[in-house]
Amino acid sequence: MIAAPARTPLTRSFFDRPVLEIAPDLLGRILVRATADGPIELRLTEVEVYDGPNDPGSHAYRGRTDRNAVMFGPPGHAYVYFTYGMWHCLNLVCGPEGRASGVLLRAGEIVAGAGLARAHRPASRKDSDLAQGPARLATSLSVDRALNGADACSDGSGPLRLLTGTPPPPAAVRTGPRTGVAGEGAAHPWRYWIADDPTVSPYRPHNPRRRSHAG
Repeated sequence: MIAAPARTPLTRSFFDRPVLEIAPDLLGRILVRATADGPIELRLTEVEVYDGPNDPGSHAYRGRTDRNAVMFGPPGHAYVYFTYGMWHCLNLVCGPEGRASGVLLRAGEIVAGAGLARAHRPASRKDSDLAQGPARLATSLSVDRALNGADACSDGSGPLRLLTGTPPPPAAVRTGPRTGVAGEGAAHPWRYWIADDPTVSPYRPHNPRRRSHAG
């Protein structure tokens, strides 16, 4: 089978699958963020699964609310939430409509538009940490709640788009427990990353003084 060109947009059918199948398949894909100042492109290097009604760590575990309504909609859309009163986090809705599972985009490498990303994160000391962690990723891409519900499978006219990119070989994909998740599901190996990539965020177990990430 001939591989798809790296610039081919991912279709909605890519996201209309079980979330645990989609998450590792997102590694190496290119997220394009269109801004008023130009595009920023990010190669995904770390992601994390939140499996809706099967996952107490998910925002959708207890059902639909105004905050999480996007998660119950069609796959391939962005779910953006605000956390700790400071940061936004970007998720992609996965699985069939109504299933409310998603993937938190935890880290990536800025491969185009680094100057714009640096302007969004002037405190960054080096390019490898521009999007090293979900809050940094969202900040470097200028993501906020205005993008909640944005279609990442758009025709290119929207603010977000996913391209095929170059997925890593299976031997380079690692999996382990999610960052900051406590209680039931804490040990699930639902975080996926590219081995030895400098943009991957450090693993931190749950800290009881803080709320866990959830998508």
